Amino acid sequence: MNFSPIKRRSVLQGMAALGSTGLLGTALAQTGKAAWPTKPIRLVVPFNAGGATDIIARTVGEALSKRIGQPVVVDNKGGAAGILGTDAVAKAPADGHTLLLTLSTSMLINQFLYTKLPYNPQKDLALITQVAAAPVTLVVHPSVPANNMKELLAYVKAQKGKLSYGSWGTGSYAHLAGAYMSKTTDSDMVHVAYKGEAPMIQELIGGQLQLCFSSALNTKPFIDSGRVKAIGVTGKQRMDILPKVPTIFEQGVQDDAYSIFGWVAMGAPAGIPKEIVDQLSAHLREVAKDPKVVERIAAAGFLPMMNSPQEFQQNYQRDMPIWKALVEAAGARLD
Repeated sequence: MNFSPIKRRSVLQGMAALGSTGLLGTALAQTGKAAWPTKPIRLVVPFNAGGATDIIARTVGEALSKRIGQPVVVDNKGGAAGILGTDAVAKAPADGHTLLLTLSTSMLINQFLYTKLPYNPQKDLALITQVAAAPVTLVVHPSVPANNMKELLAYVKAQKGKLSYGSWGTGSYAHLAGAYMSKTTDSDMVHVAYKGEAPMIQELIGGQLQLCFSSALNTKPFIDSGRVKAIGVTGKQRMDILPKVPTIFEQGVQDDAYSIFGWVAMGAPAGIPKEIVDQLSAHLREVAKDPKVVERIAAAGFLPMMNSPQEFQQNYQRDMPIWKALVEAAGARLD
């Protein structure tokens, strides 16, 4: 698990002790730094309640609240692939009392998908931390005669025009990765978009689809029961909840399209004072050590990260051209 190293340990330990009693903002104000927080924190999740992102938001929010001495209120503002809630944060006061917890979709990918986006993620949002990596599984119907990624690619290529793959929506990773596979194998697979992962998995189990990318939270029960077959997982690190399923990368298929992974991240309105970002980051590094937080993130099929704003920015810049190329390869453009 890749937690950012703690620097200036003695200073941060002192800050943590103050934060646990709700006095951190007061102490910093007395030293000339921004007084924060002075009221409850609004943590906007641009998706409906009950999903994996919402679960992580509530887990992190609860742990953060204990440290800062103020409530962290999760505000679900779902709709339009995360655009509505993300835009609300982008336009909120940059005082550290409105934060965003979302997926890479709304913070990075949507800028390449949508011709008209009401916010510019690179200008209107401050990057705070990548809370967790969000790799997904690649699963197939049991009738597909492939047990690893190379066998699957060969099978797909040999069945030109005969196969279908699913996604939880146009422009999702499942769509982009499936389109990339179809294009690179010249297999002309048919893309079928669903409103969510649950109906997609049911169609896969029923044989209407032959393959799809989907979160481990949704596929694990069916992998365990044998109703779907796992080919691999994206990214470069195996999932804790599926330790026997190898990554696609370690199977020797090392295309960026399969090595990259989405993430759950925290952002804020651009212009948030650096002093507040530093305080928030210090608290989040301590939150990342909480066994309950680590356990819940892993149980959702994610890999804990909780890195620094600088590391988040570096990863963002590294991943951006890969996501842009995937969108272009899929020909996915939305109004």
